[in-house]
Amino acid sequence: MTHSSRKEVQTVKLQISDGYKSFGAFDILEGAGLQVKGSEKIGLVGRNGAGKTTLLRIMAGEEDLDRGQVIVPKNVQVGTLSQITFSDLDRTVHEALLEVFEPLKQLERDMETLTRVLETDPSEANLEKFDRLQTEYQAKGGYEYEKELKTVFHHFGFSEEDLDRKLSEFSSGQRTRIGLVKLLLSKPDVLLLDEPTNHLDIGSIEWLEGYVKRYPGAVIIVSHDRMFLDHVVDEIAEIEFGKVRIWPGSYTQFVKAKEDWLEKNHDAYMRQQEQIRNMEALIEKFRYKKNKAAFAQSKIKQLDRMERIEDSKSDRSRMKARFTSARPGGKRVLETDHLQAGYESVLADATFTLMKGERLGIVGPNGTGKSTFMKTIAGKLAPLSGTFRWGHQVDLGYFDQDTAQDTGTGTVIDELWDVAPNATQTEIRSTLASFLFTQDEVFKDISDISGGERVRLALAKLMLAHDNVLLLDEPTNHLDIPAREALEDSLKDYDGTVVFVSHDRMFLEKSATKILEIRDGKTTLFDGGYADYLEGRAEPVQEETRAAEKKPAAKASFQDQKALKNRIRKLEELIGQEEEKLEAMRELRYEPEYYQDYRKMEELDAQIDDQHNAIAALYREWEEKLAQVEEAEE
Repeated sequence: MTHSSRKEVQTVKLQISDGYKSFGAFDILEGAGLQVKGSEKIGLVGRNGAGKTTLLRIMAGEEDLDRGQVIVPKNVQVGTLSQITFSDLDRTVHEALLEVFEPLKQLERDMETLTRVLETDPSEANLEKFDRLQTEYQAKGGYEYEKELKTVFHHFGFSEEDLDRKLSEFSSGQRTRIGLVKLLLSKPDVLLLDEPTNHLDIGSIEWLEGYVKRYPGAVIIVSHDRMFLDHVVDEIAEIEFGKVRIWPGSYTQFVKAKEDWLEKNHDAYMRQQEQIRNMEALIEKFRYKKNKAAFAQSKIKQLDRMERIEDSKSDRSRMKARFTSARPGGKRVLETDHLQAGYESVLADATFTLMKGERLGIVGPNGTGKSTFMKTIAGKLAPLSGTFRWGHQVDLGYFDQDTAQDTGTGTVIDELWDVAPNATQTEIRSTLASFLFTQDEVFKDISDISGGERVRLALAKLMLAHDNVLLLDEPTNHLDIPAREALEDSLKDYDGTVVFVSHDRMFLEKSATKILEIRDGKTTLFDGGYADYLEGRAEPVQEETRAAEKKPAAKASFQDQKALKNRIRKLEELIGQEEEKLEAMRELRYEPEYYQDYRKMEELDAQIDDQHNAIAALYREWEEKLAQVEEAEE
């Protein structure tokens, strides 16, 4: 992606030079440097523990370097979520968010005061002063800030009614989202975002992409959401071995560029090493011969002056999960018949069949019942009505964030011994090593491991169980990008069946063979991956149609055949035209007229849904006509 307008202004807003930072014996930053200019959008990537959050805290002024410089001009405001606090939880959300607009509220009060003065003293000086105040108020968005507040708040999954609720009525996770809303509304010159897509549904993530892309200031983002980084950033700042290296372009471009650089640098290193060996051999051969001593000395000087190439160095350690099933099970894995899941009201009503080897990704807005549905089919929650039936010899493995955090009190290795007491020590240690628990790390106390380590440990326990059906609710939470990619690979190679919930669109695209959407209490099943679902190109699977026996059609006449083929051509033209319209509608999501007005955005989203359905109907007719032609030609 290119943003030429961003390159016009290159004001340095923040700079770190030769930064060093250690915690005890652990060196986190070793000569790190980073410069933030203009309205750059920078993705900060690196393995868990590489120092991403530490670097953000240093940029925010919440942590000091041990050595080095942090330069932030006096007129530059740096904003981060940790700066947003809610000291009085008895206040309403609206009152808390309005604090951001206190300068505008003060202008309002000044104008109100002056309006009362004008009633008794409409002098030229007072009129001019009021005009200046009104011009300033309008220029700073005084007539738009309430609408902006409601729009941003809405896109983080809240209703307008929630604005009048007290902060104390919300969970800590919801208050974190409210804090992020407040941070975005404050519009600092440099916006620092640490995992901003955590706990957001896909609709909110897509809206946030548009907001960040058009943000007037600089944005530095730590995220494990690869698609978010691809859609938003201009460059990648990679932290590895304590240093920061800048890579232009998106995350996907960075991955390719780094692979190319590692290969080319290694080749250059090997060529130089061969050159050094040859020169050293010549020096050794001629240094003691009088008539060649000068030649040998010149080679020694040449060798001393040579700028040595360091071999490619990259942290290639990655999770190597390999899920296998102990027994194959039957072909029909799961059948649901008007299965209604929920607590007091229905959140999902599902009728579908899941076959062996399929990988079903479940999507939908927050609060629509994805996790509730998973708990229901896992047998942890009774259905409200309807039925579900697991197939022959199904062994269920279940993972969610609660089970990941619900661990024992011993060590990491003890946790695996508890679930697999008959496993050999080699199998236990090998499994732990696959999930990056090596050497003394296996003896860590459970209480001392991080959220990401807990997720890896829970997945390791699941791998040892050798179940033939895996139910995974948000398995990528707390995992870094290499771990997510490793999990994708392991699920693709898995010989069992998988049902999973995820808001990671890249993970959905690479892991799912079907998508189940839960929305407004209804479920729709789509063939294909996330891209097929998103574009509306996959036809919703109707179980009744699939199960019904189709009657053979009578052979079509020549004229009928001709009419069918003409219709197919016409349908292909229509599909192309309608898909272009759909793309144009999707582009409107990034126009200020829409993304700043949530009601307009809702109307646009409804139109996009209608367009998806219209295209799906055209595809259905196209496939029917094509089948008729093929049948007639047999």
